[in-house]
Amino acid sequence: MSTRPYIISPDDRILVTGSNGFIGVRLVKALLGYGFSNIRCFVRPSSSLKKLNKVVANDDSAGSIEIFAGDLLSWADCERATSGVSLIYHLAAGFDKSFAGAFMNSVLTTRNLIEAFLKTGAPKRFVNVSSFAVYSNLEMRRGALLDETSPLENSSTERCDAYGYGKLKQEQIVRRYGAERNLPFVILRPGFVYGSGKKELSGRVGINTFGFFIHLGGTNQLPMTFVENCADAIALAGLVPGVDGEVFNVVDDETLQSRELLRAYRSKVPKFRSVSLPYPVSSVLSNLWERYSAWSQNQLPPVFNRRRCSAEWKGNRYSNQKLKERLGWQPRVSLKEGLAEFLSQFTHDQY
Repeated sequence: MSTRPYIISPDDRILVTGSNGFIGVRLVKALLGYGFSNIRCFVRPSSSLKKLNKVVANDDSAGSIEIFAGDLLSWADCERATSGVSLIYHLAAGFDKSFAGAFMNSVLTTRNLIEAFLKTGAPKRFVNVSSFAVYSNLEMRRGALLDETSPLENSSTERCDAYGYGKLKQEQIVRRYGAERNLPFVILRPGFVYGSGKKELSGRVGINTFGFFIHLGGTNQLPMTFVENCADAIALAGLVPGVDGEVFNVVDDETLQSRELLRAYRSKVPKFRSVSLPYPVSSVLSNLWERYSAWSQNQLPPVFNRRRCSAEWKGNRYSNQKLKERLGWQPRVSLKEGLAEFLSQFTHDQY
């Protein structure tokens, strides 16, 4: 374990929601690496624990890890899960396509968890893992720097983004508890998290629809972070003193242009039909789609619109300066290594 001072001791209980997910499993592994093994892993009752069990089996210090199966919509489950807990990493999130579902599974669950934490835990910090989906660059110039001070989306409904709506509301409720109930919190906003175990390309590269892939990213720089690097940043956000109330974007030092990632991806999978559209064309078409949707009274849902087009394909620069300066984080896995691992999971017979 590092000799660096942290806000908790190895004896303090840690709760990780979403612990069996793509990032969550790596977070548990990262915490073990920092010497913290008193971890309660919150999982859904129906979850496969294969990956989580593998992490536990491969670490001699993982004997005190507890698997807790429950539902974050249940007050009773939340109270049992948070009992005696000092630090929560909240990764569990809803990916519902409806706004009502996103609210229920991202906002109500977070409220339940925080209320239980304040009642039955010994709160030292609540780490909320959000997303770049909360940002809006509609009024920003192409290529402008997007950092923690950039504007947030103020109309997720117009953007047709239920996930982003859920994350925005989730952040708001965390901040409210911080202001009204003195909840010590930190918010993390990862960019495009990639790595083995997640095969789909980010929507920032393009969309697979109408029977072929539409590449919309072009030369845009992607806010990439390798999953192990991201998990390490999340771990530090819960441990490092003096950062309560702060927000951190999570992106690696090295990134790729959208077309560079697509080219690397295509070299590993069977050929597929695709078309590339430059951003000005994408912007015009999205605007027309949005206008037609309004004219037709949503007979054609406005899934392509100016807000989404700007957020995903307009193109920005990104900074991890705050993450480095305040948390002392450095990406441990290089782009070359991370990309090699990501691409190694693709074979012709798996596609």
